[in-house]
Amino acid sequence: MKSSHSTVNPMPTDVGITLLRVSLGVMWIAHALLKLFVFTLPGTARFFESVGIPGMLAYPVFGVELIGGLALVLGFYARQVSLALVPLMLAAASVHLPNGWVFTSAGGGWEYPAFLAVASVALWLLGDGAAALRRSSLLVLPAHRA
Repeated sequence: MKSSHSTVNPMPTDVGITLLRVSLGVMWIAHALLKLFVFTLPGTARFFESVGIPGMLAYPVFGVELIGGLALVLGFYARQVSLALVPLMLAAASVHLPNGWVFTSAGGGWEYPAFLAVASVALWLLGDGAAALRRSSLLVLPAHRA
């Protein structure tokens, strides 16, 4: 039986996981760049303060989202990175919870951060996929394939 971690001829499941990993990484990067280019980091800090989060946290949150997204795109410890990013999106979902479900709600809805959190947990459970720069070696929930 062929190894599911073959980079020469990856299994369809590994290709699917890779698509999840890369697209999730791109979304994390986009989420970070939104803070930088649209809202600006000082504007993001003011927003954080307006919802009761210390404004200075906007800067490390931006960095974690950007570096975490890049790590996912490259497949650099993707499982650990995806799990480490989950608390950020759970916090974001809780901030947007009063706004309602969809992003078109005033102040943005909670579905986008909730989806990113769930997709990040799914990637943690599934593994790195194909073409990962540095594979994770979590023993918590090893991938099982028949």
